[in-house]
Amino acid sequence: MATQLGPVSDYRAADLASSAGSANPSVVVPAGSGVGKRVVFSIADGRVWLVNSDDSIARTYRASGSMHDNLRPGSYRVQLKTRRTTSYDYASTMQYFVRFTSGRNAPIGFHDIPIDNSGHLVQTTGDLGKPLSSGCIRQARGDAIKLWHFTSAGTPVEVVP
Repeated sequence: MATQLGPVSDYRAADLASSAGSANPSVVVPAGSGVGKRVVFSIADGRVWLVNSDDSIARTYRASGSMHDNLRPGSYRVQLKTRRTTSYDYASTMQYFVRFTSGRNAPIGFHDIPIDNSGHLVQTTGDLGKPLSSGCIRQARGDAIKLWHFTSAGTPVEVVP
C-alpha cells in the first residue's frame, strides 16, 4: 500500500529532478554483471549502474525494486522505451519507462517514481533503495532521464541478486 505523501507540487524541484547519482568509483559494479555498455541492477543493494562500453561507471544511484519476488536475476535487453505510461492497475502514471522484461501481470522496466491519480508521489526519493514497487525499478526523475538517454532498444540489462 502506498503512503500518502502530499501533492507533487509540495516537493522541491530537486526532489523530483535528481538523486545523488554520480560516477562514484567507490561503488563498484557487481562481479559477473557482464562487460561493455550495459545497465546493471542489484536486487539486494537496490542500486543501478550505467556502465560505459569501456566498463567505466557513467552513473550509479539508489533505486527501488519490487517488494514481490517477480524479477529474476539474469541477462535481459531493453525492449521498448515509453515516455509516459500508466501502471498495470491504472492507479498511477510514470515517465521515462524503459522496458526490459515482463512479469506475471505487466511489463517490467525502469521508470521515475510514479504519481498516483491524486497527484501524489507514491514514495519519496529518500526511500529509494527499499523494495517498494509492484515489479518495476523506480528511480528519481533525474536518474530515470539519464537511463532513458543512456539506453536504446537492445542495450543489455543485467539483474544480479
